[in-house]
Amino acid sequence: MEIQKTLLPCISKTVFGIDCLGCGFQRAFLLLGQGDFQASFEMFPAIFTTILFLIFISFHFFYKKITSKKNIQLLFLAQLVSMILGYWYKNYFLLYS
Repeated sequence: MEIQKTLLPCISKTVFGIDCLGCGFQRAFLLLGQGDFQASFEMFPAIFTTILFLIFISFHFFYKKITSKKNIQLLFLAQLVSMILGYWYKNYFLLYS
């Protein structure tokens, strides 16, 4: 069974026909697992910051005394900015270059 067939569809792209901020994350994660870093970045430019964010959040669940709520909020804001810039990069720079 091919793993591409098990990926969840994007509701925004299915209903409205436009990419959301997270479109391409699943495929980028698979490409990253295969070691294709450039294709992973082109699929979802915020893949590396997203993985760091998820690692930090999961670390927070186990060691709450080390990580603060303010750090999580700042990291979330940085992740959001990264996703917005990645969306812009993917949809305007890569498509029209």
